Amino acid sequence: METTQTRTLVAEFLGTLLLVFFGVGSAVLAGEYIGTFGIALAFGFVMLALAYGLGPISGCHINPAVTLGMLVARRIGVRTAVEYWISQVLGAIVGSALLFLVAKQVPGLRTHDAFGTNGWGDRSAVHLNLGGAFVIEIVMTFLFVFTVLSVTHRVAVLGFGGLAIGLALGTVHLIGVPLDGTSVNPARSIGPALFAGGGAITQLWLFILAPLIGGALAAVVHQITHPPHEPRQIADEAATDESSPGERV
Repeated sequence: METTQTRTLVAEFLGTLLLVFFGVGSAVLAGEYIGTFGIALAFGFVMLALAYGLGPISGCHINPAVTLGMLVARRIGVRTAVEYWISQVLGAIVGSALLFLVAKQVPGLRTHDAFGTNGWGDRSAVHLNLGGAFVIEIVMTFLFVFTVLSVTHRVAVLGFGGLAIGLALGTVHLIGVPLDGTSVNPARSIGPALFAGGGAITQLWLFILAPLIGGALAAVVHQITHPPHEPRQIADEAATDESSPGERV
């Protein structure tokens, strides 16, 4: 039991580390060359790979908002959620530290108050205000977490679930990068902000609070649109139809 729990926490730590290193790294190290579309693809592709690689181990939450959604949906317990949150934040910090080390090897690359962090006002490419950033983060996180909840069963990613999750994350980045840098993941925001300092720290609260609200709302709405026993009922009905073709209308 302890070995299994250790594996899941290591998976969450490693997954968040890699998501931050490659996703945020695409913005920090290559954003000038690949643009918003490239950054969105980087986040989406990394999430896609991790969903299939780590999904069978921990569910590949690698995002406190997803874990909160799972908690609200009663798919995991409070203790597991807390352990996941700790692993995710630590993974994001270590991933950011590795990225910071690489960034410092690039002459003239600015990291202070930048470093792929999220922000509004002067720290937004389109000067999105605080209210706009708060709303867009809730909506984007809602879409992402709702997708995760819809294509997963308990904590395991099955079938084409990873593809949908990767596409969802890529989509929200296409929209959100020009607006506020796209968080939808408190751990992803915390890690880089600690190394960027300045406005990245003072504005960090929004990119923790708004995604958590979006994740919780997604879980509440998902329970309405996808009742807990509905998938099983549909499967049972399909099996009945296949076994009794003569009874079809």
